[in-house]
Amino acid sequence: MRLRNSPQKRLGSYFGPVKAMSHLYFVDRAEAGIVWLCPEDAAHLSRVMRAKVGDVVRLCDGKGTEYEGRVCQLGADFAKAEILSSKKSESEPSVAVTLYLGLPKADKLELVIQKATELGAVRIVPFVSRFCVAKPKNEEKKLTRWNKIAKEAAKQSARGFVPQVEMPLTFEQMLSEAASQNAAFFFYEAGGEALFCEGRLHSRLTGAKTVALITGAEGGFSPEEAQQAKQAGCVIAGLGPRILRCETAPLAALSALMALTGNL
Repeated sequence: MRLRNSPQKRLGSYFGPVKAMSHLYFVDRAEAGIVWLCPEDAAHLSRVMRAKVGDVVRLCDGKGTEYEGRVCQLGADFAKAEILSSKKSESEPSVAVTLYLGLPKADKLELVIQKATELGAVRIVPFVSRFCVAKPKNEEKKLTRWNKIAKEAAKQSARGFVPQVEMPLTFEQMLSEAASQNAAFFFYEAGGEALFCEGRLHSRLTGAKTVALITGAEGGFSPEEAQQAKQAGCVIAGLGPRILRCETAPLAALSALMALTGNL
């Protein structure tokens, strides 16, 4: 049966054919049922996707809330959308993981930021340890690029939250921060406790909502640093019998944790 003057028909006749886009776009702010897209996302929506007023788009505030919105204004680098519905993002893990990694060379750090974002980390914090090959230099300028990489990876992987990449900490600052989490695992190349052993999840992970994962730089950790971590309350942990590269270890640890907690 044909319905006369249906909302869908009226919308289509005014705006043209209505499209629902699968890409995820981030918004700068939301107010009174309207959201404003980030300039770069608005430009992508307009120039690349060739969106039109009336198209339905998938949006996110980067803090865990997703929206379905209808584009109501659109320019070359400006877009507003009317919120049709909102919900808590289903892509966020049940455990908030902060990844602390010994400062590696720039290209390796960028790789870890991208992949750790895809895997579900909420914060990524480099730190300087005794055997770091790389040394902090112009980190303020690099920080903008690091967070841009995280945002792009969050968009690609449909995250509901954009991880924050922080400035490098000293080893002592890192331990102090990590110890404040519900559980902190210090992955030492000389070995240690396993996240899962004899059919059981590590006791420190039971009920943990915040977890710190700590991995070393190219040169690994010194025995003294491992002892400091233990004294700070971290669990000295291992990642198997093989020595992993500094860019592999954090991703292996994060992947294992997500799988063991049912988030992968």
